[in-house]
Amino acid sequence: MALEVVLKLENSTYLKDPQGSEIGKKIIKSSIVLISELGYEHFTFKKLAFEIKSTEATIYRYFENKHKILVYIMELYWSYIHLQVLMAIREINDTHKKIEKIIDLLVWEDNQDVSFGGYDQSSLYKICITEGSKAFLSKEVESLNKQKLFEPYKELVEMIAAVFKVHNPDFKYCRSLASSLIELSHFQYYFMHHLPRLADLPEKTPKSLEIYLSHIVFGALNFR
Repeated sequence: MALEVVLKLENSTYLKDPQGSEIGKKIIKSSIVLISELGYEHFTFKKLAFEIKSTEATIYRYFENKHKILVYIMELYWSYIHLQVLMAIREINDTHKKIEKIIDLLVWEDNQDVSFGGYDQSSLYKICITEGSKAFLSKEVESLNKQKLFEPYKELVEMIAAVFKVHNPDFKYCRSLASSLIELSHFQYYFMHHLPRLADLPEKTPKSLEIYLSHIVFGALNFR
């Protein structure tokens, strides 16, 4: 039986909480599908308004621009992954097994047993792979950071880093390794499917990616 997870974000990503109304929820759900299908560059409020059978003015009451929608979507996703990892590792005592489970959950494609707020999870993961870094690779990153818009991502990194620190208290780069692991899980997934000469993962399976990530993480943590 699938577990249903509903997450609520309270920050300055939005002008009006989209989860507080049916049209707001439609804006998020349709944005996820459209960004996944069209790509962030070709996603517009005009296309979104047509999809939800409303007006661009209605969307602007919730979000000031499409970048804020992308950040909101990514924060939902990172909050979901954070919760899923937290639930999965809380009863695991061995840090090696905890890290293996974290890697397994970051490569989300074969972990679809949790329903996430009625959102299209496949589209969410695709956005995370292809568009996720655009949330913070922005000229406005310092301003957005001051607004605390990347807190779910930071909290996920800090949780993973804490597990690394317990595994090897002498390792000096826990947060760097944690954030690198997250981004590697995305880039190598993308490379193995679209630019295979940039990856040594000929099987193109989640498991082959997990093996590679484990090699990188434990190679760093266990290095003497």
